[in-house]
Amino acid sequence: MLTIETLDAHTGGEPLRLIMRGFPEPEGATMLERREWLREHHDDLRTAIMLEPRGHADMYGALLTRPERPDSDAGVLFMHNEGYSTMCGHGVIAVATLAFEHELLKTRRPDEIVLDTPAGTVRARADVDRREAQTRVRSVRFENVPSFVLHGGLPVRVGGRELRADIAFGGAFYAIVDSEAAGIPVTGNRLDDLRRAGMAIKAAVEAAVRVEHPLEPALQGLYGTIFTAPPSAEGSDLRNVTIFADAEVDRSPCGTGTCAVMAVLAAMGLLGPEQTFTHESIIGSRFTGRMVGEAMVGLVLADAYRRKFGGDHIDDVLGAVRAYRERIDWRR
Repeated sequence: MLTIETLDAHTGGEPLRLIMRGFPEPEGATMLERREWLREHHDDLRTAIMLEPRGHADMYGALLTRPERPDSDAGVLFMHNEGYSTMCGHGVIAVATLAFEHELLKTRRPDEIVLDTPAGTVRARADVDRREAQTRVRSVRFENVPSFVLHGGLPVRVGGRELRADIAFGGAFYAIVDSEAAGIPVTGNRLDDLRRAGMAIKAAVEAAVRVEHPLEPALQGLYGTIFTAPPSAEGSDLRNVTIFADAEVDRSPCGTGTCAVMAVLAAMGLLGPEQTFTHESIIGSRFTGRMVGEAMVGLVLADAYRRKFGGDHIDDVLGAVRAYRERIDWRR
């Protein structure tokens, strides 16, 4: 009989079940290959750990592996009710917290853990309190993979409404939609409506455009829909709820989603370097983000509009995608 040991935590209300022992070691040279190997060979274990009776429809999990790169501390694969994520911000925060509070592994630098994910390498640093007998992590910050806008203002029609969705990457791809335009407030009593609309928007976007990372084709597909709204708490900039995977609700502000929203704001000129952005979740928990640099993530085929007498002509051109390196801070 197979026995799998896990340790549960949460970040800002969003669960994280860390697999400790008993799970097969994923095969493959890269984290993307290991993710696919798990999907092909042991997806039954994912469903057993994530879904009822041991889990629930909104459970989230993580598995530490050997690192992909020689200067990293570990690899990590994230899982949920539908499959496997490419990256997870709340998961990085929870993994770092558990790693230091329970001394799960020895890292190269004190209070810092470098994790290889399918989306790339993420460096997290914890503020650790060791003054008492029990080690406690007070806060975690991590520097994410570059975030960028793939499609801005994509028109989609859902439920009789014409919406504009910004398709952005923050470690995973999201459709970012204004909740007022969708006709659904970001409140707990409208979760069923938010779930349905989120999945409908996801389907409409994927039917309209190909969602794929310009440098890594294996990073493809829309992970979820983010509904944004005015903040309800003083000090927050936006309120949101993320509907992802198979209609899962993220109770936290969503780490990768926060980075995707920040990329949209930066592209619009509303968020500058080192400017702080505070993102509020549907339950009131908050992440604080900051743009710490810029990068280029390759060239994509874009549409350029050229005015000529007699009409508009559309030329295909190669456009550089500007990406933003962002840091997320979380405090208990």
